[in-house]
Amino acid sequence: MSKSNQRQQSGTRRTIQHLLKQHGPRDANALSDDLGISAMAVRQHLYGLQEKGLVRFVEEARPIGRPAKLWQLTAAADTLFPDGHADLIVELIESAKSAFGPEGMDQLVGARAKQQIRAYQARLGSGKSLRGRLQRLATIRSDEGYMADVEKVGDTYLLTENHCPICTAATACTGICAAELSVFQTVLGSDVTVERTDHILAGARRCAYKITKA
Repeated sequence: MSKSNQRQQSGTRRTIQHLLKQHGPRDANALSDDLGISAMAVRQHLYGLQEKGLVRFVEEARPIGRPAKLWQLTAAADTLFPDGHADLIVELIESAKSAFGPEGMDQLVGARAKQQIRAYQARLGSGKSLRGRLQRLATIRSDEGYMADVEKVGDTYLLTENHCPICTAATACTGICAAELSVFQTVLGSDVTVERTDHILAGARRCAYKITKA
């Protein structure tokens, strides 16, 4: 593919992302009308974006024919758009450090962790197997933008998070990550041990946690 075609393809995909951001879920035919190109060409771009984890689709039943695929952006696409919240969060964290000192920051992080524990325990419920609890926790974290998943590796489980929506805040206040490890341990129960094996802030592609029955 020539550089000219690559630039054109990249420009079309950026336009698709902006259309989905502005108008919400749309099918290939609607995007085709917006872009003035064929629906087949739009689908090729959408599948390319899907491979990069930037879009996904849900099926919507139609009166006639097969269900339509409604495409929408994933949480990973948030980084493609301007976001002043990151700067604001860092400024607030630095102000809190200045006003309350290290002990005050620890109290704030601890209060947030307690809120997480209450919210997670309410959604996790009781009586589930370890695998069930982990799958439910992964769903909760994915709802929060972490793109979480669970897999069984031998006698252990691996909880992975492929995106960190609070990475900027966690960089400014590393206690947040330490607290989340404690949150996982508490909500999963005393019958397991939780160990972080990969850490985005340490340069890894993802965060990963090994969960082993005690």
